[in-house]
Amino acid sequence: MMKFSFFSFITLLFLACGNDKGRSVIPRMVFGFNDNWRFQLGDTTGVEKRSFDDSKWRQLNLPHDWSIEGEFSPYHLATVGGGALPGGIGWYRKTFALCDTDSVKRYALRFDGVYMNSEVWINGVFLGKRPNGYISFEFDLSPYLYFGSKENILAVKVSNDPQPNSRWYSGSGIYRNVWLTKTARIFVNQHVTHITTPSISQKKAVAAVSTEVHNSTMHPVNLICEMTILNPEGKKVNSEEIELILEPNQSQPISAKFNISGPQLWSVKNPDLYTMVIKIFDKDKLVDKTENTFGIRYFDFDPKKGFSLNGETMKIRGVCNHHDLGCLGTAINTRALERQLEIMRDMGVNAIRTSHNPPAPELLDLCDKMGFLVMDEMFDMWTKAKSPFDYHLYWDEWHARDLRDFIMRDRNHPSVIIWSVGNEIPEQWDESGAEIVKELVAIVQELDTTRAITVGCNPPKPDNKIVSAGVLDLVGFNYDLANYEAFPEVFPGKCFIATETTSALATRGHYEYPSDTIFRWPFRWDIPFARENGEHTISAYDQVSTPWGSTHEEAWKIIKKHDYLSGMFIWTGFDYLGEPTPFGWPSRSSYFGIVDLAGFPKDSYYMYKSEWTTDTVLHIFPHWNWNAGDTVDVWCYTNVDEVELTLNGASLGKKSKSDDDLHLMWRVPYKAGLLQAKGTKGGVLVVEKNIKTAGHASAIQIEADRTSISADGDDLSFITVSIRDTEGNIYPYADNLVHFEIDGPGKIVGVDNGNPVSHESFKENSRMAFHGLCLVVVQSTHERGIITLSARSEGLKGAKVELQTGTPNHSY
Repeated sequence: MMKFSFFSFITLLFLACGNDKGRSVIPRMVFGFNDNWRFQLGDTTGVEKRSFDDSKWRQLNLPHDWSIEGEFSPYHLATVGGGALPGGIGWYRKTFALCDTDSVKRYALRFDGVYMNSEVWINGVFLGKRPNGYISFEFDLSPYLYFGSKENILAVKVSNDPQPNSRWYSGSGIYRNVWLTKTARIFVNQHVTHITTPSISQKKAVAAVSTEVHNSTMHPVNLICEMTILNPEGKKVNSEEIELILEPNQSQPISAKFNISGPQLWSVKNPDLYTMVIKIFDKDKLVDKTENTFGIRYFDFDPKKGFSLNGETMKIRGVCNHHDLGCLGTAINTRALERQLEIMRDMGVNAIRTSHNPPAPELLDLCDKMGFLVMDEMFDMWTKAKSPFDYHLYWDEWHARDLRDFIMRDRNHPSVIIWSVGNEIPEQWDESGAEIVKELVAIVQELDTTRAITVGCNPPKPDNKIVSAGVLDLVGFNYDLANYEAFPEVFPGKCFIATETTSALATRGHYEYPSDTIFRWPFRWDIPFARENGEHTISAYDQVSTPWGSTHEEAWKIIKKHDYLSGMFIWTGFDYLGEPTPFGWPSRSSYFGIVDLAGFPKDSYYMYKSEWTTDTVLHIFPHWNWNAGDTVDVWCYTNVDEVELTLNGASLGKKSKSDDDLHLMWRVPYKAGLLQAKGTKGGVLVVEKNIKTAGHASAIQIEADRTSISADGDDLSFITVSIRDTEGNIYPYADNLVHFEIDGPGKIVGVDNGNPVSHESFKENSRMAFHGLCLVVVQSTHERGIITLSARSEGLKGAKVELQTGTPNHSY
């Protein structure tokens, strides 16, 4: 799919008009419909009418989240659980023109997600509504459009009100992409194409394809459907032509099977993708063309052996993530998603749970291409409320339609291996739970039988009504760690998945010792592991968790011990806005993440990296700026054979890691100077790590994750800003206010520092450092050139970085 500016969109529509003869014509065009909308926060009457004057409204581009632009307050109805940011009602309007000759075409408008209770009008005609804030939906605009000089006016009302309606930060607005699709009146129906691979061997695979063609003309047509499979290199491997006759306003299903010799299997290491190209011809005229990527892979969940992919046994090493993108809010951005996945992949993650709702389509596209397994989740509640105004109000009317649309949209993604139809559902403890889960599973299996189905249960005991209904393929454990090892006895012959684990808590860069005591919330405030002293900080040693959860090490040690425990999804990969367990205001975001809200790893990140990757890992912490007389616990995460720790050249001893303890620890009387760790394998030094006592803050250092970005108006560079002493060491207590200035074809779209208690706006051109770090996110415009970002702070030497913007060339 392509995105265009408004000018480009109008130009292309006019250029695409006219001659459609011959097989070389592009019959289907998909336009990004994000640019040049008008927006107003607050409800107004008559907005849906063509005569309404929106000239004084704010002009903006989608995707857009208005909540992230607001001020944090404990008085917002979303509460701190919803991020302490405002909701409300907002209106969007867009004006566009279509050329006369396109009056014979079909136009469909697709929204990837609108939070929530969206209502849509075109030229004053009501098209429909969608209460669910995460579902994708489409409207046929064709009967209501004007062509030629008369413009069309689209109006969308979004009501994230009343609140609370979510247990986490939801965002507000048209926060995902919008697309306009132009086709002939004969076309392949949206999301109907379904591709499966029912037979796979080393020598040959069979791909089964079904689709549906619709004739919306007033006359019968004789058509040819040409199906072609392209391999990952883009070369044709097989094709077939099917003749069909369609009466006026008739749809007809089509199916075929294809042999693929020597298939290239999709895997987490080699995510090879095939493409199914479907062309529809009316005589020699190409009237529609669609492309769907798919993967050839097989997997299995076994009660004894756990999970295997393409015959290879492996642990599912997953994380749960909410849908917000930190300082960007929920406004979807593909590069921001890609960065999150890159950070997770470097830690060793191979699976993502889309907790607890349908994700943006871009996330699944990236997981397909980057090699992540996915638990694709639909519902956080059924008929019983978790928040007063949540989806339970719309369940009876909408759940079946939403579930069908969700499955049909996502079922061709090879990354998706598990469907989840619920999370911590209250009905699991009454008789209605069994009936509802049977209905939901039947809907899923009507549309797709190739994936396992589960529900995240808490706890999943045999008398749990959802589990005991007997229709789930996987028994989904949310926590309940103490019963993991007894699973084969309690659930004989059943397959296990830890749908949600851990719930460890930490503030990046904050340390309290001694560190060798595990501490569960609810906290006693006289114990220093978590302080309600205005700071709302939690020690970053892996020692603090919720009472229902565990530390990172506790959960992983059990999961890795037994083959029948197929894998885990940790709560959570990233901190997220809202749900600041265990605190209330002034905290406004979570402490659960292995990575903080700005994308900076906490120390537990390196425990997983040492266990889940083959990279040589040697991570020692904490920093080395303490008070004279302190006794500091020094931890080390590593996968080398042996580590020796020295302080100012004097050895503090050698240690080796065991399965019973996934970190090394030295209790060290503090002395300023150089703390040094040396790691050996087979007696040979392979890695060393130094931490030096930092002097006072002296200078700013800037490092961009990418210095070359695309001039497409969407691409991002994430720039880490650190506060350093004269020798280049990060000063770990630095909280300097850093001001940013930008010059050239770019803009600052977000700032952050990972502090769950900060009430600074994400949309300012300044940010306080938090434990020596902060983040600024720069977005390109549509112009090529050099972007210069400068950072300054009182009393510090400033810094700047240059970014080159050029021709779009995305890796995604």
